[in-house]
Amino acid sequence: MESCTLVALFAPSADPHRRIVKVSDDYEPPKASQRNERNPESRRVDLSSDEEDGTHHSSENKDDQSTSSDSSSSLEEAKFSSAVKIPDAAFIQAARRKRELARVQDDFIPLDVKHHSTSSTMKRNSDEDPEKSRNEETSEKSQEDENQDIWEQQQMRKAVKITEGRVIDLSYSSDSPIVKKFAISISFPPVNLEIIKKQLNTRLTLLRDTHRSHQREYEKYVEDIKSSKNTIQNLESSSNQALNYKFYKSMKMYVENLIDCLNEKIIHIQEIESSMHALLLKQAMTLMKRRQDELKHESTFLQQSSRKAETAKNGSLTIDENTQRILEEVKCRRSKRRQARTLSGNCNHQEGTSSDDELPSTETTDFQKKQGDILHDCGKVFEDVNDDFCNIQNILLKFQEWREKLPDSYYEAFIGLCIPKLLNPLIRVQLIDWNPLKLGSTSVKQMSWFTSIEEFIDSGVEDAKKDNPDKKILSTVINKTIIPRLSDFIEFIWDPLSTSQTTSLITHFRVILEEHSAWKNEVNESKQDLLKSIVSRMKKAIEDDVFIPLYPKSTVEDKTSAHSQFQERQFWSALKLFRNILLWNGLLPDDTLRELGLGKLLNRYLIIALLNAIPGPDVVKKCSQIAACLPEKWFENPAMRTSILQMESFIQFLLQSAHNLSRGEFRNEVKEIILILVKIKALNQAESLIEEDHLDDLKSLTEKV
Repeated sequence: MESCTLVALFAPSADPHRRIVKVSDDYEPPKASQRNERNPESRRVDLSSDEEDGTHHSSENKDDQSTSSDSSSSLEEAKFSSAVKIPDAAFIQAARRKRELARVQDDFIPLDVKHHSTSSTMKRNSDEDPEKSRNEETSEKSQEDENQDIWEQQQMRKAVKITEGRVIDLSYSSDSPIVKKFAISISFPPVNLEIIKKQLNTRLTLLRDTHRSHQREYEKYVEDIKSSKNTIQNLESSSNQALNYKFYKSMKMYVENLIDCLNEKIIHIQEIESSMHALLLKQAMTLMKRRQDELKHESTFLQQSSRKAETAKNGSLTIDENTQRILEEVKCRRSKRRQARTLSGNCNHQEGTSSDDELPSTETTDFQKKQGDILHDCGKVFEDVNDDFCNIQNILLKFQEWREKLPDSYYEAFIGLCIPKLLNPLIRVQLIDWNPLKLGSTSVKQMSWFTSIEEFIDSGVEDAKKDNPDKKILSTVINKTIIPRLSDFIEFIWDPLSTSQTTSLITHFRVILEEHSAWKNEVNESKQDLLKSIVSRMKKAIEDDVFIPLYPKSTVEDKTSAHSQFQERQFWSALKLFRNILLWNGLLPDDTLRELGLGKLLNRYLIIALLNAIPGPDVVKKCSQIAACLPEKWFENPAMRTSILQMESFIQFLLQSAHNLSRGEFRNEVKEIILILVKIKALNQAESLIEEDHLDDLKSLTEKV
């Protein structure tokens, strides 16, 4: 039975068009074993014959076929039947014969090796026995036809299954182009400018947000790069850790040795300080006690001399030997000072303004010897110590090296707060011979330790922070070392009646507290304590050292009498203390100065002595000296017409003296009194005085103000 040899294979593809495979008429289906080994996807084979008629029996059709379910319509079946035309059995049998003849003649190399060997065998058999070969060939063909029918039925069933699961395009033609058709009936929503603008704004917002996000990422990456670079630098510098460790170890050993050295020497330093302080204190107490004793004995002697009942017939007094000795010593010292002033040409000196601090030669020699011994011991304190542990400049250079090499650890260790404590014993040694009460003594700014600290601070200004503790080293030293020593001098050694001591003390005080404005805030608390010590010492001087006796006018009329001379000396001594107190103008508060100078001295002692004096040029001279001591800044207000309240008693005394002198031949003295009133801004009182005493020619004095 001849069967159809056309097989249509449909391979699944992503292309929406379906393909129909062309099969030639001489196609021989493979055997069962060969069909199982073949790739099912390679099903398109051209088996056309080229020997006899060269005619190709094939059909190619194209058609668009949509996907359908198992129950496809009859229209689809008709299309499929028209597309696939199966030849009749005679045509297929002829094609098979042509193929077999081609194999026998070896016109081509068969795809199946088994077929080739079979053809060769058939050729050999035909040569040997043609009849026998025809029988075997007929039997073999029958078997092949049966196998062919089975294979064709299987292929047809496969083709039918493919058509049921897919929409096959049988009208596909590779020559015709693919044309897509679009539905014209599709409608789009209306568009206007507002919608476009809104969409553009939305798009712009999204772009901006994206830009900001990218910007943040960029900044983060930049920071990461910086951090990485720092990390790299730290890692690169990690090789210096061994050197840094060695440096830290050496600094640790140095500081420990320095502290041990200072702890050992501090006891000796304190002993030397105590010895020097005791020596100066003894000298100051000796002079102070001598002055008070002489004042008491001289006052007692004059009081006794004023009593006629106690005088002898020859007018001399009977006094004890001690009093006589003291008075002779006082008289001898005064005589020596007069001679010295005469030689120096100082003829305007007033008795009572001298410091009277001369010591006997034996006491002076003993003082100098003890002072030299103390200074000699002071020089031996660090004679057995290396300069790196006792020289302030060398010590600061060690810490400066630390600050320059490893600044972070230096500042983290707060070395700036530790340096003043380390330098304290060394500075105290240099201050052993420092006496701020002595004129010409070395200024603090000129000391070596001060210069070394300034250089240390200046060398670290460039890399220092605003709150760097190194900037406060000098102020801390002043606060913790200098001011306490200065307080000891003020409280125990300073004599407020000594103009030279007061002037020297004020000079050092201004250098420490005023000329260095950067220290004002740092030493404010210590400054207040120091000023309290000054005020306390001046109050004590007013209470203990000011004494102005009052004698009958008949007794003091004679300027050469002992009573008159003693009263004069005491007045000028009180006036000297008044001047010394007012020298603290600008350092002490104005209220404190007015209370001490005007309230306690002027109104309580000086005015009383003036009221008891005989009116005349001497009184006007004393008033001029009092006015000259008053600070000018108290009267700088141009609108001021009445002087300060504490000057009221002094003003009234001036007006009374002017009235008394205007009646006599003391016109120059009256003019001097008006000038005093103008200076202390008692302008209203001065104008009243001029009108009452008809001093019209002196009106110009008040008009100049």
